[in-house]
Amino acid sequence: MKKIPMRRCLATNESFPKKELLRIVRTPEGEVKVDLSGKLNGKGAYLSRSNEALDIARKKKVFDKALEVEVPEEVYEEISRIING
Repeated sequence: MKKIPMRRCLATNESFPKKELLRIVRTPEGEVKVDLSGKLNGKGAYLSRSNEALDIARKKKVFDKALEVEVPEEVYEEISRIING
């Protein structure tokens, strides 16, 4: 049986299979992007696909700390659009 890669959501601190989470990446150029493919080059952080997790991430600025860069509001808006379909 193949092992399923698990990742931890930064906001809720729960472990999920990697494919169920959104990956947020700080590229080598310093840009912050939502990585839907999971293959972008750079430092990554994961978030579960829920509005509660997004609210926690926004309030506590968990991506700012994890990616060591200030995350622009547009990134949070893009995450919200992806979560809400």
